[in-house]
Amino acid sequence: MVTKAKIKLAVVFGTRPEAIKLAPVLRRLSSDPRFQPVSIVTAQHRQMLDQVLDAFDIQPEHHLGIMRPNQTLAAIVSQSMERLDLLFKKIRPDGVLVQGDTSTTFVASLAAFYNKVPIGHVEAGLRTGDRGEPFPEEVNRRLTSVLAEWHFAPTTTARGNLLAEGVNPASIFVTGNTVTDAFRMALKARRNGQPLIMPKKLSGERLILVTMHRRENQGSPMKSVCLGLRDIVKRFSDVVVALLVHLSPNVRDVVLPLLSGVDRIWLSEPIDYLDTAQMIQRSTLVITDSGGIQEEAPALGKPVLVLRNKTERPEGVQAGTARLVGTSRIALVQEATRLLSDSRHYTTMANAINPYGDGKAAQRIHECLLYVFGRRRAQPVPFVPRSR
Repeated sequence: MVTKAKIKLAVVFGTRPEAIKLAPVLRRLSSDPRFQPVSIVTAQHRQMLDQVLDAFDIQPEHHLGIMRPNQTLAAIVSQSMERLDLLFKKIRPDGVLVQGDTSTTFVASLAAFYNKVPIGHVEAGLRTGDRGEPFPEEVNRRLTSVLAEWHFAPTTTARGNLLAEGVNPASIFVTGNTVTDAFRMALKARRNGQPLIMPKKLSGERLILVTMHRRENQGSPMKSVCLGLRDIVKRFSDVVVALLVHLSPNVRDVVLPLLSGVDRIWLSEPIDYLDTAQMIQRSTLVITDSGGIQEEAPALGKPVLVLRNKTERPEGVQAGTARLVGTSRIALVQEATRLLSDSRHYTTMANAINPYGDGKAAQRIHECLLYVFGRRRAQPVPFVPRSR
C-alpha cells in the first residue's frame, strides 16, 4: 500500500492579530498526521507577536526578524519579499496560508505566487470600498484576493464581496472567523490558569475597554478620541476606562500627554491575549478602531463603538452589536452616554446575534484544505450565524 505524502503548508504571519487568528488553524493542522504545517513569522511586530506565540504555545520553525525601529511599509515589503522568496525555494511547500490584510499577508502571497505555490487566504473578502481606509490594509487584502487560489471567507457578506470582484465561486468557502475559535481557547486557558489581576482602580466600576492604533487615526483624530474619553469619565462617576496603549510612538505621543494621570483612566502597556480576553469579558462596552476586537466582543455580548467612518466588518453594524462613531469627540461621547444611560438600548446591542463565528472556523478550514488537496470528497457545511 502506497502512503500519500504529507501536505506541507507554509503558514506565514507577522503581527499579533494574524497569530491570534491562525493559532486555531495551526492547532488543527498539527493534530492531523496528513499535514505538515511549517510556521513562518516575519516578526513585523515582534514584541506584541511574542505574547501571542507564548499564549498559544506556537513555536515557529522560521523567524525572519524583519522588525526595525520606525520601519517604513516599503522596508517591510522589500525585506519580507526577499527572505520569503528564498525560504519558499528552500522548503518547497505544497501551499501557503496567510491571514487577513497586513503587509506580511500581501508579500507572502506575492512570494508564493512567484514560486507557483497555491495560496489560501484566511479571512478573505473583507472590504470597506475605500482604498485609503483602513490604510494600507484595504489594498493589501484586495491584492491578496487577486493572488489567492482558496478564499476562506468568514461570512456570506465577505463571500459576496469576492463574487462581485469576479472570484470563482468554487474557490470560496464560508467558514466563520477563526477569531471566535481563538477567543474561546483564550477564555478556557485563562479559566484553567491564573485569573487576571485587575488594578484596584478598575474594580467595582463599569469598565470601558479602549484600543486604538490605526494609521489614519493617528494625530488629530486620536487627540479627539482622547478628549472624548476624558469627557466620559467626567460625566459618569462609576465609569473607568482601560486603554491598552499600542507600542507605536505615533500613538503614545498623543495618548500619554493627554491621558496620563487622569482620574479613572488607566493606561496600560499591551497585555497578553489571554488577559485581553478576560478584560473584554469584564468590560461593559468596548471602544476600538481595531479589527479583531470588533469580532471578539460580540461573542460575549459586549457592545462595540467603532472609531472609524467605515468598517470592513459591516456584519456587526448590521446585526446591531456594533456602531460606527468615527473619531468625533462629540459623537463618541453621545454614543457612549446613550449606552451607559439607556438600559434598553444597551440590552438591544448586547443581545444582538453574533455574525462572526461559532468556534468551528478552524475545523471548516481544515476540512476545506483536505477537500482541495483531494483527501476529502465533500466540502464542509458553510458557517451560518445563529441566535445567541
